[in-house]
Amino acid sequence: MPAPRIKSPHLLVAESGADREGHGLKRTMGLFQLICFGIGAVVGTGIFVGLSQSVASAGPAVVVSFVLAAITCVFTAFSFAELGGAIPVSGSSYSFAYAGLGETSAFLVGWCLLLEYGVSISAVAVGWSQYVNELLHSLVGWRFPAALSAGPGDGGVVNLPAVLVIALAAVLLVRGVRESARATAVMAAVKLVVLVAFCAIGFTAFQHGHLTPFSPAGFGGIGAGTTAAFFSYIGFDAITTAGEEAKNPRRDIPVAVLVCMGLVTLLYCAVALAAIGAVGSHKVATTSAALSYVVDSVTGSDLGGAVVAFGAVVAIASVVLAVTYGQTRILMSMSRDGLVPHVFEKVSPRTATPVAGTLVVSGVFAVIAAFVPLDATVNLCTIGTLAVMAVVNVVVFALRRREPALARGFRVPLYPLSPLLGIACCLYLMYETGWHTWVQFAVFLVVGLLVYLGYGRRHSTMAGPGGTVTPGAAPAAREG
Repeated sequence: MPAPRIKSPHLLVAESGADREGHGLKRTMGLFQLICFGIGAVVGTGIFVGLSQSVASAGPAVVVSFVLAAITCVFTAFSFAELGGAIPVSGSSYSFAYAGLGETSAFLVGWCLLLEYGVSISAVAVGWSQYVNELLHSLVGWRFPAALSAGPGDGGVVNLPAVLVIALAAVLLVRGVRESARATAVMAAVKLVVLVAFCAIGFTAFQHGHLTPFSPAGFGGIGAGTTAAFFSYIGFDAITTAGEEAKNPRRDIPVAVLVCMGLVTLLYCAVALAAIGAVGSHKVATTSAALSYVVDSVTGSDLGGAVVAFGAVVAIASVVLAVTYGQTRILMSMSRDGLVPHVFEKVSPRTATPVAGTLVVSGVFAVIAAFVPLDATVNLCTIGTLAVMAVVNVVVFALRRREPALARGFRVPLYPLSPLLGIACCLYLMYETGWHTWVQFAVFLVVGLLVYLGYGRRHSTMAGPGGTVTPGAAPAAREG
């Protein structure tokens, strides 16, 4: 049986140039930009659009659901922080799996990341379309026609606003990471201000009676709400994809991951309490643009709802921007290893960005966003993300055993309990997605395995005898 194709962390760092200027990428992101980037990747559709689905399952106990989802993410965030500081490369989970478990597992992780980073872009863009219409209606009394603001599955023809936001993100990303980081920081500040203002307004109308019954569907409802709420946290791991563009990745990436998770969890719980306390869980659960509805109801004016809709438009746009960035960097690392076509690793010498890969990714997922409804992608995206998170926790064990002397700027606390709990939480939430989602995910993995066997394994830079690789023999980055 051939030896597994495993790349050592030292080789991954050497190939990427992660301790220097990696493959034409420029180090422009400091700690503040990384934190803003993480908030930009996380806070968006999950709270502005997905809150209704979470409340429908859990009722007022959605606060518990958010905390449980956060706990799942925090255990894994510890693992991401350790691995992101030790292996500061653009590949993130994919590269971690390559170093800990081998090429086959790494490819399947990268394949799952097409769900987390890719399909979520489309789902988020669909949610953006809802709030664009809400904002336009509040400001000028006009909406996009139904045929142009929803895909065929939602009663329309094409979701034009969803395509537009992906195109705008692509234009900004190809201009350069410095410009993208600045835009993300501004948008993160805007949405934080809007959500804090929402909480201030919601709590002025808070009624304790709206919190009873606290858990109408019992623990099962809380569990279902946790699975739905988990979608609100997807994207925090995108911080680790900036390993080659961060100024001090070994120090700043672990700190940014943990700070981002703490801030987002506090914000989500406060927003959920303010919304339910103001109008009751039933109204929150049955309104798609729930936050705008709450503000309109409390203030008696459409102006507040327009402000929230504006915040949602900015928030969701920043998610599209940050997550598209993460997807292109994952594919760039996979392309560097020969597992996907080389177009994804070409870096423009003028903008220091993977222009061709960004345009390809944006084009594919703009088509999905134009025609696929939000509900059709959320559960599959969730289970794929949870599977990746479980693998990341496993990689911590593998590398602690295989590379005990590896420099780690951060170490998982309470090891080995913490990553074990992370794995257990991920498996529980995967179970809660339902058997239909499991079947879809199994088919998706089989297709991914076939793609790997048919293309990736044969074109891999490690395709030598026994899967070995000579240090320093990796191909140089291609410029376009």
